Amino acid sequence: MTFKIKMVKIADVPTPKYAHEGDSGVDLYAAESCTLQHLERRAVKTGLKLEIPRGYEGQVRPKSGLALSYGLSHANCVGTIDSCYRGEIRVPLINLGKEPYIVEKGKKIGQLVFAKVEEAEFEEVKELENTTRAEDGFGSTGL
Repeated sequence: MTFKIKMVKIADVPTPKYAHEGDSGVDLYAAESCTLQHLERRAVKTGLKLEIPRGYEGQVRPKSGLALSYGLSHANCVGTIDSCYRGEIRVPLINLGKEPYIVEKGKKIGQLVFAKVEEAEFEEVKELENTTRAEDGFGSTGL
């Protein structure tokens, strides 16, 4: 499937591509430099705009190597890019590490995975079908 992209001219960052055959996501790169202090959050520009076809979404996910090595993650864990959004993609980074983290322009800050989505229709009912789990929630299968 083809997704149209527009690179912001002043960004000067690599175009997204799959690093290995079989990869699920493409890398996203910082289009600006900044320093994140411990627990600081910032929406970092990627220099990338997308045209995602209706019926699909983009999922922005953290890079596991950055999380493990530096405590760098995404403030919203997984971000959703809707098919109707046309603005520049920004990655909401958070520094969970104890030391300041320097985000360098052109360095990887996340990955983008595309997924098919269905539009839901809702029917209001008086009762829901019962299951063996019923309303058991957190910890219902044991710890």
